[in-house]
Amino acid sequence: MSDVLKHECGIALIRLLKPLEYYKEKYGTAFYGVNKMYLMMEKQHNRGQDGAGFASIKLDVKPGERYISRVRSNQAQPIQDIFAQINERVNQELTDNPEYANNVELQKQHIPYIGELLLGHVRYGTFGKNSIESVHPFLRQNNWMHRNLIMAGNFNMTNVFKLFDNLVKLGQHPKDKADTVTVMEKIGHFVDSEVRKLYKKLKKEGFSKIEASPEIAKRLNIEKILKKSSKDWDGGYAMVGLLGHGDSFVLRDPAGIRPAYYYKDDEIVVVASERPVIQTVFDVKFDDVKELAPGHAIITKKDGSVSIPEILKPLERKACSFERIYFSRGSDAEIYKERKELGALLYPEVLKAIDNDTTNSVFSFIPNTAEVSFYGLVEAAQEDLNKRKNETILNEKETLTDKRLEQILSHRLRTEKIAIKDAKLRTFITEDSSRDDLVAHVYDVTYGVVKPEDNLVIIDDSIVRGTTLKKSIIKMMDRLKPKRIVVVSSAPQIRFPDCYGIDMARIEDFVAFKAALELLKETNQYHVIDDVYKKCKSQEHLEDKDVKNFVKEVYAPFSYEAVSQKIAELLSDETVNAEVKVIYQPIDNLHKACPKNLGDWYFTGDYPTVGGNRVVNRAFINFVEGNKERAY
Repeated sequence: MSDVLKHECGIALIRLLKPLEYYKEKYGTAFYGVNKMYLMMEKQHNRGQDGAGFASIKLDVKPGERYISRVRSNQAQPIQDIFAQINERVNQELTDNPEYANNVELQKQHIPYIGELLLGHVRYGTFGKNSIESVHPFLRQNNWMHRNLIMAGNFNMTNVFKLFDNLVKLGQHPKDKADTVTVMEKIGHFVDSEVRKLYKKLKKEGFSKIEASPEIAKRLNIEKILKKSSKDWDGGYAMVGLLGHGDSFVLRDPAGIRPAYYYKDDEIVVVASERPVIQTVFDVKFDDVKELAPGHAIITKKDGSVSIPEILKPLERKACSFERIYFSRGSDAEIYKERKELGALLYPEVLKAIDNDTTNSVFSFIPNTAEVSFYGLVEAAQEDLNKRKNETILNEKETLTDKRLEQILSHRLRTEKIAIKDAKLRTFITEDSSRDDLVAHVYDVTYGVVKPEDNLVIIDDSIVRGTTLKKSIIKMMDRLKPKRIVVVSSAPQIRFPDCYGIDMARIEDFVAFKAALELLKETNQYHVIDDVYKKCKSQEHLEDKDVKNFVKEVYAPFSYEAVSQKIAELLSDETVNAEVKVIYQPIDNLHKACPKNLGDWYFTGDYPTVGGNRVVNRAFINFVEGNKERAY
């Protein structure tokens, strides 16, 4: 994605099902879980680089001994910073106390971070906040072991203000309106409530206070707590919770918007945001890693028993298609195949854009994450080229000479590495004109491979704001002096805000929206903006379920191709000599390539939860009123 787009988060949960001595004997270290967590977080660093956090819980410790450890970082390399801190502390303990070296019992008793239950999180600051207080996991502390709650997640709630107000009505005084805090406090409320009910019951059964505590932990019904806590939630989420005594859960939203995968054997239960992370770190097969079903939770009790109950009734599956296009690592077998298909499906439109002239066309990609889609595009082009060679040979078979045959067979698709990002270059000057000049030189280009009569075809993952394309990439490509620059997006036009985890909150930032505005002006239909504004305002006091997405009407007067053509005009200016064309993936092709991930609300405006329509209307109202606040 040529535009910088902060997105997503990554979760990782490890529950060791055997005593730590088992891992020391089999794998050579009682820090097996910590080591695996480091790998799981590093393998998901693509999901967040603003902050990272780690928490662990030791099971069956004596009163007075520390059993919860947590470390968070918002440094430039947060994962490395976290584990540097952990290593420093562990090494210091082992240096000061050599007797711990081969004694797992002493290690568990005295060294922090070692434990049977571990949680990792990587994040992007989607609300623009990156203070250490905003970094997951969050901790709700209590002197009763079973009332300690640690939480982290990959999620956004569309109705966070309503959830906050509900907590206030319960008599609580939340310290923040962030959705993580409101969700944690809601779960915490029902944990407290359930504990009180269990204590009253145990008291009647004759248990003393000290006897009741471990019995409460044993009987605590996590499924019941989650059902009560989540009934008012509206959003996309994969959230992890640890209770101080050792229970854990991962809950996925009922539309399956945010991803979650798990693996279990007799040694371990592990959950992550991406399948290949688990495959690689634990060396297991594709089919061994299961997807957590929408609306379900994987719950592991302190005794190691695992259940996967339905917490919320599943909605129509709308798993995020951006996961397949860009966010998730392309090493997943299904995602790799899907990205190639996204590229291949674009070829017919590319062929039209270059007037069927593959002889005078150079194909490339930018950025590196678009490489897999590029392979798919090239394979489709090669198949078409071979077909045309065969047809030419058959048509000319009566007059075909050896020289002509050699000429036909020698035709090759021209693919080149056109752009290389200079990782060392930083746009450190904030003054606009100076900064724009620097931005235009962030990439190095390969000279000498493009001729003046050539089309230059560049495939990108998606075009969101178009800023980098306009200020850097197109100008850079134009320096190669091609006849035409064709920018190809493997994703459809991004027209609507996201509100489930991706940092796409302001509708006026999208180049597709800017293009629609220009088309409305040019066709004397700008009154549509005022009409849509009035309709959006009229719904402000309705229940979420009754709100409709009227922002679709902004795009309704124009064809998909007309918007793409206007985007091409917006991305080029008088300084660009080449003709610029822009091709976007059609929605039908997206669904064909990614049949299991049909979440497409940022492209179509068809939001998977009732809160989405309120968010898009609020984003539009903010645009019209000049309000720079987020819509959620």
